[in-house]
Amino acid sequence: QVQLVESGGGLVQPGGSLRLSCAASGFTFSMYVMNWYRQAPGKERELVASIFSTADSTNYADSVKGRFTISRDNAKNAVYLQMNSLKPEDTAVYYCSAIMFVQYWGQGTQVTVSS
Repeated sequence: QVQLVESGGGLVQPGGSLRLSCAASGFTFSMYVMNWYRQAPGKERELVASIFSTADSTNYADSVKGRFTISRDNAKNAVYLQMNSLKPEDTAVYYCSAIMFVQYWGQGTQVTVSS
C-alpha cells in the first residue's frame, strides 16, 4: 500500500535549521510531483514547496523563499526539505504529499521554532 513517512521534525531555536525527510513506497515515486505542506494551529494547510518528477523545477511559497530548499532522490524514493533561518512563524505540522492523478499524504511531523 501507499506510504509516505515523514521524519526530522523537532524543536529548534529561531535562526536554526532542520532537515525533513519523507520516505515513499507503494507507488511509482519518480512519476509524481512531490510537495511539502504545513498546517499551523488554527490555520489552513498551506503549500510550502513543490518539486517536479525530474527535479529540474521547484516552487516555493513566498514566505519560505531563500530559506527552504526542496530536493528529491528518485533512486531512494525520498524527498527532503532543508529549512534554514527558521522563524517562530514556521511552527507547524509539516506534511509530505505526492500528486499525479491522485494525491497521497503522510501523517505529518511537528516542527516547533521557539527559544
